[in-house]
Amino acid sequence: MTPLWTPTPAAIATSHIRRFCDLLAERHGVTLADSDALYRFSVEQPEPFWATLWDYAGVRASQRGETVLSEGQRMPGARWFPDSRLNYAENLLRRRDDTTALVFRGEDKVSSRLSWAELYEQVERVAAALRRAGVGPGDRVAGFLPNLPEAVVAMLAATSLGAIWSSCSPDFGEQGVLDRFGQIEPKVLFCADGYFYNGKTIDSLPRIVGIAAALPSLRQVVVVGYTRPEDSLDLASIPVALPWRGFCVGPAEPLTFAQLPFDHPLFILYSSGTTGVPKCIVHSAGGTLLQHLKEHLLHGDLNPGERLFYFTTCGWMMWNWLVSALACEATLLLFDGSPFAPGPEVLWRYARDERCQAFGTSAKYLSALEKTGFKPRELDDLADLKVIYSTGSPLLPESYDYVYRDIRADVRLCSISGGTDIVSCFVLGNPTKPVWRGEIQQRGFGMAVEVFDDEGRPLRGEKGELVCTKPFPSMPVGFWNDPDGAKYRAAYFERFPNIWCHGDWAELTEHDGVIIHGRSDTVLNPGGVRIGTAEIYRQVETFPEVLESMAVGQDWDGDVRVVLFVRLRPDVQLDEALAARIKQKIRDGASPRHVPAKLIAVADIPRTISGKIVELAVRNVIHGRPVKNQDALANPEALKLFENLPQLRD
Repeated sequence: MTPLWTPTPAAIATSHIRRFCDLLAERHGVTLADSDALYRFSVEQPEPFWATLWDYAGVRASQRGETVLSEGQRMPGARWFPDSRLNYAENLLRRRDDTTALVFRGEDKVSSRLSWAELYEQVERVAAALRRAGVGPGDRVAGFLPNLPEAVVAMLAATSLGAIWSSCSPDFGEQGVLDRFGQIEPKVLFCADGYFYNGKTIDSLPRIVGIAAALPSLRQVVVVGYTRPEDSLDLASIPVALPWRGFCVGPAEPLTFAQLPFDHPLFILYSSGTTGVPKCIVHSAGGTLLQHLKEHLLHGDLNPGERLFYFTTCGWMMWNWLVSALACEATLLLFDGSPFAPGPEVLWRYARDERCQAFGTSAKYLSALEKTGFKPRELDDLADLKVIYSTGSPLLPESYDYVYRDIRADVRLCSISGGTDIVSCFVLGNPTKPVWRGEIQQRGFGMAVEVFDDEGRPLRGEKGELVCTKPFPSMPVGFWNDPDGAKYRAAYFERFPNIWCHGDWAELTEHDGVIIHGRSDTVLNPGGVRIGTAEIYRQVETFPEVLESMAVGQDWDGDVRVVLFVRLRPDVQLDEALAARIKQKIRDGASPRHVPAKLIAVADIPRTISGKIVELAVRNVIHGRPVKNQDALANPEALKLFENLPQLRD
């Protein structure tokens, strides 16, 4: 193999990694020749690593204290910077000039931009209004919003006061929102009158009426006029509702930033909720800030003024990750709507027009984009683009080929993986190392990531459980309404005591990179051989006839057999010839063990609102077990397609 991309010596010499290593040498007398040496230092010497990162990133705090890590042998239980006092929003609002902070596009319907000065002024007004509404440290403020500038403003205003921010995207159903916000009892709810998707206007107000009525904790509902003018909004059916501008009316008050402990709660994020009511995962202000600064600076090589785009909703942790880039003084490119409306070129024209340096999306989007036949490289000018991020599911090797062939040859492709659980990444990119086909470049600095076998022994070159053996700053504070921490410990620490078990089926490569083979709770086990579902998908989804696929295990004759469902192009039938070709491709590209016992065409495949396919839910359906909390799904009606299938009876 040869690498798909290799950094130039000049790029390595000017990278944040090189400059950070120079600072470590100055401060601690350590000579680190390259990023591999930096990684080893970061996990072996976490205290000087994270303390130096704090200074390198210019964290703003009223005090830091001398202690970096206490109870460092406990997972959970370790505490980072226990004597520090800081505010997340203060670190994101470093500038107040007239350069651009936020750019927004809502399909082809709405566009806007905010300077740093305008962003600061809007946060100041909303924070004053929240203070008048009685919001203070520890109170919850929720957003049921599209990916609008107002979402960023509301979050910064709330967190400037020490309130806890939590958000859902507006495509959630009423019950899905209540399953989340009902647990955390927000004092204020920000929402929008509707949103645009695929050229259509969707009205959110009927759902907002029901949500507000079912949340007795609410003192205020604030409605953004997005799809219609605010002065035309009829909010009479929501007794505590005000339009955005009406909420902000009041005496001017200078913006102040509550100085709070490092582990003060900042965000509440939610598990997918497809196996029950979603878990409410609480993340700290300091841990989120420091981890995101590390990822944007060292792993992303992001610089002030550079433009970062991520295709995300406010219901996915990538929104939180994106917004934190303001702390690096980057300009955020926000987008809301369908990535294929009016056509597959929409996001790439946006990137071209706004001179985007870093473009983020999902693996599923790149796969779907390739199947449209669109080639972004044919646009006039993507010369500013230096990195493409992908996450959400494993990025297939064929998608690496597509990026370098049809998007841009001179770009760093950063597959990243971590999750809502840590509001960040365990494995991600490195601007000073080559990109190898099908591999994530490296483990995160400061993250003691290993791959374990069933007995807890480290593996290399073999598949196993992805674990983290030492504490890291962005570990959750805990789960909401879990006073003794029992649910938190059960989620991550029962498999291997005092070690974080993430639930990914992974492999460390000869390049010290990482391959994610899927979730370990969806690993197939025919004949006792463990197979990651991504190993099958990477073979099947090379077929242009196949739009997407899903593999599950069916209990059969005392064993497990592999069942593969495929969603095909509308003009394609799953005949014997196509089925034979798919099975042969799986046999040749993976192994005979990977070949499905049953291959079935379906009209749709169920997925969460953030776009992840739900293998466990389908496995429950084919075994006649109920699927709880279907409001977490974007298309719950698709589950019906898997009920009582005659093909699975023999």
